Amino acid sequence: MSRSTRKLILPGTIAALIVATVLLAPLLPLQDVRGMDIPNRFAGPSAGHWLGQDDFGRDVLSRLIWGGRASLFIAVGSAIFAAIIGTALGLLGGYFRGAVELVTVRAAEIILCLPPLLLALLVVTILGAGTWPLVLALTILYTPNYTRVVYAATQQVRGLDFVTAQRSMGTHPMKILVRTILPNVLPPLLVQMSLVVASAMVIESGLSFLGLGVVPPTPSWGLMIRSARGAMEVAPLLLVWPSLALAGTILTFNLLCDRLQSALDPRAVTAGGALWLRPRSAAAKKPATPVEADADAPLLEIRDMSIAVRDMELVRRVSLTVRPGETVALVGESGSGKTLTGLAMTGLLPDTLRVTGGTAHYTTREGKAVDLAKLDEEGIRALRGDEVSMVFQDAAAALNPVLRIGEQVAEAIRAHHDLEGDALQTRVVELLRHVGIPDPEQRVRAYPHELSGGQRQRAMIAVAVANNPRLLIADEPTTALDPTIQAQILQLFAQLKRDTPGMGMIFVTHDLAVVAEIADRVTVMYAGEVVEEGPVAEVFERPRHPYTAALIASVPEGGAERLTAIPGSVPSPRQMPSGCRFAPRCAFATERCTANPPKAEHPAPGRVTRCFHWETVT
Repeated sequence: MSRSTRKLILPGTIAALIVATVLLAPLLPLQDVRGMDIPNRFAGPSAGHWLGQDDFGRDVLSRLIWGGRASLFIAVGSAIFAAIIGTALGLLGGYFRGAVELVTVRAAEIILCLPPLLLALLVVTILGAGTWPLVLALTILYTPNYTRVVYAATQQVRGLDFVTAQRSMGTHPMKILVRTILPNVLPPLLVQMSLVVASAMVIESGLSFLGLGVVPPTPSWGLMIRSARGAMEVAPLLLVWPSLALAGTILTFNLLCDRLQSALDPRAVTAGGALWLRPRSAAAKKPATPVEADADAPLLEIRDMSIAVRDMELVRRVSLTVRPGETVALVGESGSGKTLTGLAMTGLLPDTLRVTGGTAHYTTREGKAVDLAKLDEEGIRALRGDEVSMVFQDAAAALNPVLRIGEQVAEAIRAHHDLEGDALQTRVVELLRHVGIPDPEQRVRAYPHELSGGQRQRAMIAVAVANNPRLLIADEPTTALDPTIQAQILQLFAQLKRDTPGMGMIFVTHDLAVVAEIADRVTVMYAGEVVEEGPVAEVFERPRHPYTAALIASVPEGGAERLTAIPGSVPSPRQMPSGCRFAPRCAFATERCTANPPKAEHPAPGRVTRCFHWETVT
């Protein structure tokens, strides 16, 4: 059980007891909720009446429990109805924009211009007092709140790559909204739900207090507070009990929804997104247990790892090995699965993706072997940034624009080490100096926008190496930089490797010139599969797969009159060829290639290729 799930136990238990008590009120051995005992009005607690009797001699405990049924029904019912309507309006307006946004979101926002209590009073006045008119009034009142929250969240999610991919594959918009966007916008909805339930209970109590809510003799907490107001001097406890019930219930639901937000947040779950997206197998639910690693075990050994979104595989049976001190380049066209493979090692896969098979055994500093593909969020967080770290492609997007550079580097250190004060500040300055940022004593107080592109990338590298990780994953860190800065960043990586001899590195890139300069081994990926692997010099000198040969041939050279291009394009994940995935673009393809997928071949020690015709490629 993860930490976020354990935190649900206390508020969940209390909320369940409250709900069960009010729902089971007809079955509980309670006093008649309407039975009056005038001679014993305002009587204190006794064996027959645990909380005493009210101004009509009725049992306070019975009215408290039955009153909870009315108050909770109105508050939760109106919150659910408003959530359903508001979520639908926010999703449609945020995704389709234009006229749909005007009809849904902007129309709903008109209600926000009206004072809440006056709007509720207007509906109750028109329809009359009672439970259902109050539910309708609160539903109308709170629908715009949900609409705005969902609209804002949808705006953030709709432009992300995995949503764009769904659209590009022709997925129906309603399917995208329900299966892709809705799980991402649900966590803020839970917070809104807690706020609405609490606010609805207060408004219901206020209207009942004014005589415009629940109609007597039906009990509610608002009516109980109203009747207790006139008897405060005679029986002050009559005001205490409904007030405690109201405040306690509101606090419990607020705490429960806050904890649910953490438990259901897709970004807080490593293997497979939110709780409802996790694999259902028993093995997938068990946390990975560290075991003793062999003395000569590699730093990272990925075997047959697959990554999928729903029922569609994006990465299939990838195998990769990184030894201490070794740099492995991960090469391929855009969409080949390079970045997804790196993100899976740090538990940062997009929320709709999950690891569906294979292992990724990593050897820790203590000599323990853990499977990164099966760690829960708590387990991967202990390693992320300390033992395994990642340098992202776009430093401007990865760095927090409202925090100073020094604060972001210090945050990475504090996450794993007990270091504060001057010692922490000294360490931050040393790191910035180490990655080549000039005048680090001043730059430590700079914001990301005050740095150049190259300096931002160096600051991101400082964050990544702040805790001296054993495995560093660099996701195309030089792509957006000019050639001079690229060369400086590559020199920085080379210096980091020299300063940390045991650090292994996975360098994700599409630039073969970078591979030749920085890597020891190269792994070539195409359409989510590893098609060739081997030492850089050997692969470049004699490639054993047509795709690798085509990549090398497409690199522009000074004396070449024409550029060589690879015909065709990478196939869509939904339209992968049945045999070799590169066959439709391959000059060596035969009928055999389109009939069956090739198995891994070993042309030489340390070399791997997936091609039937590897002997004739070069």
